Parts: sequence; structure tokens; C-alpha cells
Amino acid sequence: MKDMMKRNFKILLLVLLLAFASCSFTTKKFDDPNKDKLLIQLIAYVLEEDHFNPKTIDDEFSVAVFEDYLEQLDPYKRYFYESDIKEFEQYKNKIDDQLINYDLTFFNLTYERLLKRIEESKVIYEEILGKPFDFSKNEIFSTDYEALDYAKSKKELKERWRKQLKFSTIANYNDLIEQQEKNESNENKEIKTKAELEQEARESTLNSLNELYDFIEDRQRKDWFSVYINAIVEEFDPHTFYFAPEDKDRFDVSMSGNFEGIGARLQKKMDAIIVNEVISGGPAWRQNELEVGDQIMKVKQEGETEAVSIVGMRLDDAIKFIKGPKGTKVTLTLKKVDGTIKDITITRDIVELEETYAKSATVEKNGKIFGVINLPKFYVDFDDYNNRNAASDIKKEIIRLKQAGMEGLVLDLRNNGGGSLPTVVDMAGLFIKDGPIVQVKSSNRSKKVLKDEDSSIVWDGPLVILVNELSASASEILAAAMQDYKRAIIIGSKQTYGKGTVQNVLDLNRIVRNSSNGDMGALKYTTQKFYRINGGSTQLEGVKSDVVVPDRYSYINIGEKDQENPLPWDRIDAVDYEVWENYYDYEATIEKSKKRMAENHQLKLIDANAKWIKKMRDREVYSLKYEDYKADLEANEKEAEKFDELSEYKTNLTFKSLPYEMTLMEKDSILKQKRERWHESLSKDVYVEEAIHVLNDLKIAYDIKHKVATNVKD
Repeated sequence: MKDMMKRNFKILLLVLLLAFASCSFTTKKFDDPNKDKLLIQLIAYVLEEDHFNPKTIDDEFSVAVFEDYLEQLDPYKRYFYESDIKEFEQYKNKIDDQLINYDLTFFNLTYERLLKRIEESKVIYEEILGKPFDFSKNEIFSTDYEALDYAKSKKELKERWRKQLKFSTIANYNDLIEQQEKNESNENKEIKTKAELEQEARESTLNSLNELYDFIEDRQRKDWFSVYINAIVEEFDPHTFYFAPEDKDRFDVSMSGNFEGIGARLQKKMDAIIVNEVISGGPAWRQNELEVGDQIMKVKQEGETEAVSIVGMRLDDAIKFIKGPKGTKVTLTLKKVDGTIKDITITRDIVELEETYAKSATVEKNGKIFGVINLPKFYVDFDDYNNRNAASDIKKEIIRLKQAGMEGLVLDLRNNGGGSLPTVVDMAGLFIKDGPIVQVKSSNRSKKVLKDEDSSIVWDGPLVILVNELSASASEILAAAMQDYKRAIIIGSKQTYGKGTVQNVLDLNRIVRNSSNGDMGALKYTTQKFYRINGGSTQLEGVKSDVVVPDRYSYINIGEKDQENPLPWDRIDAVDYEVWENYYDYEATIEKSKKRMAENHQLKLIDANAKWIKKMRDREVYSLKYEDYKADLEANEKEAEKFDELSEYKTNLTFKSLPYEMTLMEKDSILKQKRERWHESLSKDVYVEEAIHVLNDLKIAYDIKHKVATNVKD
């Protein structure tokens, strides 16, 4: 199996290398001394040569970039004036020409104007929040920002800000009133007047805005240029994206599930870098001196005499000082929660983000043991495929579950947005003897069939796969393959997300020779579409569940078809494959499940709740008169009360960790808490409950038919 994984990974690398060669990346010279112009040159060339569906860079493309870029800069239309937009419009049909000529005139104009307007807006919001709001005045606020025109004057813009700020403040005001009403029985609590509460609510709004503007002021020109670049590349399709250097690092961590550092999540509050989580099992957790709430004031590297102050530093820049290679030491000067100053030294190590990885549990029903595996994403270490990946981890969990006596398996792919393509092929091979898993069509329109060539099967028993609207890409490949082979029953939303494309992440530094411009970042772009072995695409249409169950996303537009610029659905020829030979009566089991679902009160309530969520999300007009605002809230709360029993739902199933994890939890209390929380969640999960019912039905059907077959032989 390991050799098979290596072979699939090498094939993928070869495909990518061939793609690079076809683009002549190694022969064309990219040497513009201006980094921004060089970046446009690089990206334009890569997309033109190797994107699956390259766009024609013309006036129509220019208009689309113009509109999307301005929407990203000013979505609430509270910075730019109508006069600014009219000035910008001289370039509305010229962005294509500027891109071809690496001309940054339009970007420079909008960037400089935005900074000016942001600075002016700070004066506006501070002035507005310096005066009381009249919550007895009868006025309304609309959140339909697309319908708004840009303000024609400072007076109009100021009025727009006033309503937006009043809308934010009335929510704070209501929270304070409710909090005070709860504390009325406490004699030691000071009772504040409505005027005092209104002032406190405004101060809260002001503090939130000040924190936002601190973040905005931290952004450098390169950050805003990334916004411009992404407004351009996202016209190609929703999954083509430029990663600035720091963003590329974060993407690598999210895909591999690990990084080298101290094992802490940080956030910036005003000028301070604050610890907001110590990652379980990481270096800082093992060292046991760094705590949530600590402020990191200075950082000193091993061998250095002077520490560097990171107070006021951009968060991304501060993180660069704190992270470092495994085995190196870093000394942090902390301001502890109690105000004391303390130096601590931590030896950096590989930090694994446990929530990224697969986890499993067992559950017993009617004397049978079933397994549940949750897979958050199809992770992989890009530097070393065999280091740790989703397929190898799933294989380990299945073997452990089999040792625990598992008779049926639930693979939970809900909210799994995808990941590595090779891991899908390897993972699908765990459930079938051998055969095609997915068809891949490249930008040069050549077709390749990715196959499982390993005849061994790790799990040949009953299999249920759980999906929802957020199961995407690699999740859809696996679910589709198992459905086509009739190897698994798919339970979940009407359809999955509908992302039927494959992306390549290209390090742009690889195609620049001797650049003095520093790190150029990376480009994720669509190079392939994938197709089911039956020839159909999952693009836009996703995978249709065998048993459809409602969930909270049922009526919300969140799929690929709801994104801008998605590639179209199409079909290619099917490949030869043999349906799974088994004793399981899938059709009868599916019909039983559908009948149970139709009669399930919890699911009826979930469906009603989903419709209510849709109604709440679609609401755009709110009263700024507190009496009416409060009445609306109370009406909504009363309507929401009928859904309270959703959280009270409890199955009669009890989930347990495997023995190896029980041993780990004896030493790791945080892991124990996380698993207990997960098991509690599973015991309240109606979808998992039904999956276990289906496994039980499949196992009963298997036992009956196996017994009949045995009697016939006898």
C-alpha cells in the first residue's frame, strides 16, 4: 500500500512537471525590477498558458475586474464618493490594456484614494460616536448595500455612517439593558440610567471600530495589492487565488496539519500580541509556562544577546520572529495576566494541529460494534507524502477499529472541503479491490484515469458516508466513487458543494531567476476538472445523496453554483468498472432509511429551523427605534423557542475512544476534554444515529443472505 501511495504521488508530480514544461516556465525570462509589475507578469503568463479555462483579457474582463475590485475595497459604500467612482471609471474598460502593459495606474489611484478616505472616515465615526443616539426616533436601516448608490457629498456619507453606527450601537445597547435586568436582584450591582447605558454602548462600538482600524492601518501596500491581484485572478474561476508569502505559509499549515514553532495561536489587540490558545501537545503546552491571555512583548533568538520588541508590530511580522525550525530555542518576554513580567524559553518543535486529523470512535447497537471516523480534510505534507496524510491515517484507524470488533463503518465527510487528490485515490482503494477512482481532464484536454492498483482491501464490510452542502472537491470524489461502485450508501444533503475542479499551487519563486524582489508568493489556479467513473461531473451538481436529510444549510445558497465565475458542468465518456459484489441489499436498505427519515420528528424540526434561518438571513430592513427593535427581537426569540428542543435531542448511543487513545488521554487532559466533547456531540447527532441504523440494517441483511447462501451450499 505504501508503494502504491508513493507511485500515485510520483505520477502527480510528473503530471505537474509536464504541465510546467508545457508552459515553458524555464525558458521565458521574468526580470522586471518592479515587484508589483513582475507579479502581474508572472501571474498573467501562468494563467494564460496553464489555466484550465483561460479568459480572454478584453473590455468585458476589465469591467468585471473593476466592479469586483471596488466591491471588495468598499463593500458597505462608506469610503468612496460618487465623484471617486466617476474618476475611477475612466479605467473601467482599460484594466485589460494596463494588465497587458504591466501598468499600475488604476491600482495606484484607487489605493491612494482609499487610504485618504479611510483616514477621513475615522474622523467621521469618532465625531458621530461622540454624541448620543436618539433611540426613540422612528427610522430604519437597510443592510442591502448592493442597492445603495455611492454618496454624493460628505453630508450624505456622514448620514450613512450615522445609521450604520446606530445599528451597531443599538445591538450593544440592548445587550447592556438585558444584562442589567438580569442583575437587578443583585444589591451590590450599580443600576445605570438609560443615558449611561447608551454612552457605554457607543463606547463599545467605538472600541470595536478602533480595533478594526488598527488592523487596517497594519496593512501595507503589498496587502492591498494582493486584493487587486485576487480581483483579477478570481475572474477565471472561484478557486484561482494568489497567496502572498504569509498566506502561502498558512495554506501549507492548513493542508499538512503541522508547522514548526512553539504551538500557540496569537491575536493582536491594539498594539499587543496576545496568546489566545496554547495548542495541546505542542512545545509551549509541554513547557507549561505560556498561558492564554499572556502578552508577548519581546522575542530573543538562540545565540542573540538583544531581544526584539514586537509591541505595535504587525501580527504576521511578529509571528515570523516567534516561529522557527525544530530544535531551536526562543526566549519570550511576557506580560502575564496578573501584570508581572517574565522571561520563558521554549524549544521549538513540529506542532500538529490535532483538529485537522482523522479521529475515530466505536459505538454499540443491538450487540454489534460499529465504527465512526471523522475526516475534517484530505490533508497531506507537500514535502513528504509518506510523512502523514489522510489516507494513511484512515487506514490506521480502520485497522484499529477492526481490532475492536467493528462490523460496520461510518465515514463522516460533512464540512470536509477537500484537499489532496492523491490521498482520495489511496483512500478509495481501502474499500475496493482495485479499479478506476476518478477521471481527470487537464488544461490541454488530455484525459487521465486515476486508479487504485492495489488489490488489497482494508475494509470490505458495510460502509456509510455522511455528507452535507459543505462537503467539497476531494470529499465529492470519494463519495462519488463509492456511490458508482455501489460500495457505500451516501446520507446527507440533497447534493454536496459541487466543486469538480482540481487546483495546482505554484510557488512563483520557482520561475523567477535571480530576483532581488524577495518572496513572490504563490498562485493557486485551476488546471483540471475531475469526472466520476460513470462520466458525469460533480461540478455545480455535486453528489446526490442516496438518502436525503435536511440540515441547517438546506435553503441557503452556499454551493459552487452560487459562486461567481464557476466553470460549467459537462460530461465525458464513462470508464469500465465493476460494481461491488456483495450480499448487501442497498435498495431495500435505502428505502427503509428514507421511511425512517420521513417519520423522524427531529428532522422535521431541523427542516423548519432551516427555513427560519433562511428567512432571518434574507431580512434586510431593521428599525432603529429601540421600542420596535426590541419588539422584533422578542418576536424572533419567541419563534426560535420552538427550536430549543433541537439541542435537547439525545440518542441512546454511547461512543467510546479506542484503547490506544484512552492511554494517550491518561496523560493529556486537553485531548480527553476534546474527545468527550466530540462523543457528546455524536450522541446528539441524528444523522450519525441514522447512519448506525443503516449499518445495522446492512449487517442484518448480510447475515441473513450469508446464512441462506451457506445453507444452499450445505
